Amino acid sequence: MSVVPAGVVPGGVLAEEGAAPEPAELGPRARLWPSLAAVYRAQLSRARVARIPLLFVATFQSVGIMILMRGVVDGGGEARAVVAGSAVLVVAFVALNLLAQYFGQLRASGGLDHYATLPVPPAAVVLGAAGAYASFTVPGTVVTAVFGCVLFGLPLAHLWVLAAVIPLAGAALAGLGAALGLLAPRAELATLLGQLGMSAALLLGVLPAERMPEAVRLARDLLPSTYGVEAFARTFGPHPDWARVLGDLAVCAVVGVLSLVVATWAYRRAAVR
Repeated sequence: MSVVPAGVVPGGVLAEEGAAPEPAELGPRARLWPSLAAVYRAQLSRARVARIPLLFVATFQSVGIMILMRGVVDGGGEARAVVAGSAVLVVAFVALNLLAQYFGQLRASGGLDHYATLPVPPAAVVLGAAGAYASFTVPGTVVTAVFGCVLFGLPLAHLWVLAAVIPLAGAALAGLGAALGLLAPRAELATLLGQLGMSAALLLGVLPAERMPEAVRLARDLLPSTYGVEAFARTFGPHPDWARVLGDLAVCAVVGVLSLVVATWAYRRAAVR
């Protein structure tokens, strides 16, 4: 039986007496974009079955609103506002209402503890969930827009602008919904706030602005989805003012960045409690 001296460690390296062992090296920090893609795919697969029926509800709701408004609005600028507002309402229903409920329930059930243990940046969790929920709005928004154009006799030539309206308005509304869900002290309050936000998007986005009082118009300007509605509605004209369309989309982009930053801060705040 051989005796190994105490000063010898495995590997033949001599350890200095009284020296503290060197700490093990930590792995590299998870990068934002790979983490974001992983969270997005996970959220998309988990929410696919549960959210698709609700997407049908959002689409039928917007289509039903346009059919009701068809008896009141004949055409012109009011018809453009109704179609654009109904299309963006699908985004508001999913990105604002459902995301507020999701994060509210996640916080109340302790689900944030699971995400807090994962080696992913907080921004990846918020952006991944927001992107997954916003992705569900694409088919419903397109169907609503096409149906509305046919119903009111509007041109279909510039529907491609939805490729910019959906992600930008979706980012702004999803960030707002995530922040409401994470900051609400109770899941029931998060659900209430999400539904109130969707109702505001319905009343202030679908109804023509020309028929609203001045105070309501000011409240309409504070709603992030308003600028997505305005950008989409401008494209129905015979000669769209593309500079104003780009300006409205730029406002959506700025509000989207700010709302997602606030949602990330709210996630950090909720995760440490």
